[in-house]
Amino acid sequence: MVEVRLFATLRENREKILYLPYLEFPNAQSILDSLRIDPKDVAILLINGRHSKPIDEIHDMDIVALFPPVGGG
Repeated sequence: MVEVRLFATLRENREKILYLPYLEFPNAQSILDSLRIDPKDVAILLINGRHSKPIDEIHDMDIVALFPPVGGG
């Protein structure tokens, strides 16, 4: 199982925390595809608290956190 945490605008029309079967999602990009999130809409992608890329592998019990760009002035 992989825990996916969505923040700010990425939560719109989605749950705050999702639990996905890790065997169906070999990397973070597959999660983005499944959730229909454009990688351009993700400013920070963390896997287990470490900055990662969409192509990085995910494993059982990993925590994937997705943050959009920060807005404001």
